[in-house]
Amino acid sequence: MTSIIITQFVVLWAVIDPIGSLPVYLSQTQHLDAKQKRLVAFKAVTIAAGVLLFFLIAGQFLLEAMEIPLPAFQAGGGLVLLLFALTMIFGEGKPEVETKISQAMSKSQLSDLAVYPLAIPSIASPGAMMAIVMLTDNHRYSVYAQSLTAGIMVTILLITLLLLLIATKLHKLLGTAGVSIISRVMGLILSAVAVNHLLLGVKNFYIT
Repeated sequence: MTSIIITQFVVLWAVIDPIGSLPVYLSQTQHLDAKQKRLVAFKAVTIAAGVLLFFLIAGQFLLEAMEIPLPAFQAGGGLVLLLFALTMIFGEGKPEVETKISQAMSKSQLSDLAVYPLAIPSIASPGAMMAIVMLTDNHRYSVYAQSLTAGIMVTILLITLLLLLIATKLHKLLGTAGVSIISRVMGLILSAVAVNHLLLGVKNFYIT
C-alpha cells in the first residue's frame, strides 16, 4: 500500500506540477497588488480542486458516455496546452499589459484570471485530468483506493497553494525582468510537454 501511495504521489505531482505553475502565476499576476494575488491564488487552487474532483468522480462516466477514448482526450488537451504555451513565449511584456489592465480589477475579472490560465490548464492540466481518471478507474480500483488518491491529490493542491503564496516574495526577489525570462523559458518547456501529450495521444489512439 505504501508503494502505491508513493507512486500515485509522484505521478500526480508530475502532472499537477506545483513548481511549474509558479511562472504562470507570476507572469499573470505581476500587475496585481499583494491582496489581489492572494485572492487569485486561493481561487485558482479551489477551482482546480473542483475540476479535478469532478473528473475523479464523474470523468470516466462522462468520457465513456460520450464515447471519447482517453488518447483523444490527451491529444486535445495537449493542443490546448500548446496554444497557451505559445502565449507565454510570444505574449506581451509587463509595460504592454499594464496599459491594458487597470490595477483596480473587479472580483469578476480576478475570478476570470484565476480560472484561465492558472486553474486551467496550468494546475488542473489535461494531463492531470487524464491521470485522475486513470488512477481512479472504477474497473480496477476500490472506493477506498480512490479515496486515497483523492487525499493525495488534495495534499498536492495544498502544497501548490503554499508555493503560490510564497511566489509573491519570489517575484520581489527576481524583479520584472527575471519573471519575464522565467515565463518565456517555462513557456518553451511547456510547449515541449504539450507536444509530447499531443503525440502520445495520437500514438495511443491508433495503437488501441
